[in-house]
Amino acid sequence: MSLLSLLAADPSETHHWLLPETAEIIYGGIASVIVIGGLVKFAGPMVKKSMAARTERIQKELDASANDLASAQSDAAGIRTALGDIDAERARLLADANVQAEALLRDGRARLTAEIAELEAKADADIAAAAARGGDELRTEIGRVSASALDKVLPSVLDDATQQSLVENFISKVGASR
Repeated sequence: MSLLSLLAADPSETHHWLLPETAEIIYGGIASVIVIGGLVKFAGPMVKKSMAARTERIQKELDASANDLASAQSDAAGIRTALGDIDAERARLLADANVQAEALLRDGRARLTAEIAELEAKADADIAAAAARGGDELRTEIGRVSASALDKVLPSVLDDATQQSLVENFISKVGASR
């Protein structure tokens, strides 16, 4: 046998270097059609269903995020409005507090003025009473000291005859005035 015949008789060799044997093409083609047909018939609906479910889930997430965005924007607008209301409320409260503080100051000043006037009047009355009391006490003390001084000085200055004539003159004047 020749080398050529040996090569031709080798079963691993094909009639063409790129294409397989015809039987392999037929059996492989039929098997591929059966497998692909089975996949299309049985797995196709499941793939469609899972894709539809995935699309639906993604759409729900998109809708939910759109709703959340709208809700957040309305909340932000509400907060901005409330912030404006807070500024207005703060200004109103400060104005009310200023009015109340001014009223308290006016009332306090009026009460203090009245109290000061009352205290001044009381102080003037106390000063007048103290002056009168001091004057009375001074007169009393002067009378007591002068009486004491007269008791000590008169007997030494006046003799009995002068003292007797003074007493008689006093009695005659009192008797004459009646």
